[in-house]
Amino acid sequence: MKLGPVRAHRRILSHHMCGYYADKLSAGRLRLCYDLATPAISSYLEAEIDFVLDKIPPGGLVLELGCGYGRVLGRLAAKVGHAAGIDNSWDSLKMAREYLGGTGDLMLCLMDAADLGFSGGCFDIVACVQNGISAFRADRKRLVEEAVRVAAPGGRVLFSSYSCGFWEHRLEWFEIQSRHGLIGEIDHDETGNGVIVCRDGFRAETVGPGEFRSISKELGLDSVITEVDGSSVFCEILAR
Repeated sequence: MKLGPVRAHRRILSHHMCGYYADKLSAGRLRLCYDLATPAISSYLEAEIDFVLDKIPPGGLVLELGCGYGRVLGRLAAKVGHAAGIDNSWDSLKMAREYLGGTGDLMLCLMDAADLGFSGGCFDIVACVQNGISAFRADRKRLVEEAVRVAAPGGRVLFSSYSCGFWEHRLEWFEIQSRHGLIGEIDHDETGNGVIVCRDGFRAETVGPGEFRSISKELGLDSVITEVDGSSVFCEILAR
């Protein structure tokens, strides 16, 4: 896998930069969240993967931001034979190494999605699915800017969030996770309008088409917004 030089001083993420997913919802606990998926959630998760797979050119080099234990990355790597994934959790990356054993040529890095350690213009596809743009709790404009920086000219950058029409299914799934102790008790007084809030500090927001367009415009980039399966909103940017 030819990625060009990796800026080593940025490759390792210090522990004080890790957030909720790294500290409380990584590795096996994260996988259990997906094991608890309802039929509607399972359909949503598959539709997201299919959308990204359809965008990958033959032999393309793919980067997934927030790869977790490898649920999506393995599917992407299986198509092209090689891929890279970054996450801010050591435990998730160690689990990914086992989960993805024998799945093509993979690079797994502990890295901040808002401060990527790759040289510019490396990847044909940079994908951040399942509302990672909110879950990372980072500056969203910076996340998009960094993803575009490492994309090759003509490559595609894909960010997804939830469709507003999917709210009830999404809330049901998080309530199931809460009942299993994976996230805190949901604060129903603070939860609504696309935002899920738990009493232990967990907060999951939503990025809508308007915000995606606004971010793209601020960066001087054109974007295409696509609703997928009635559950996801994808923002697609063609790198220059």
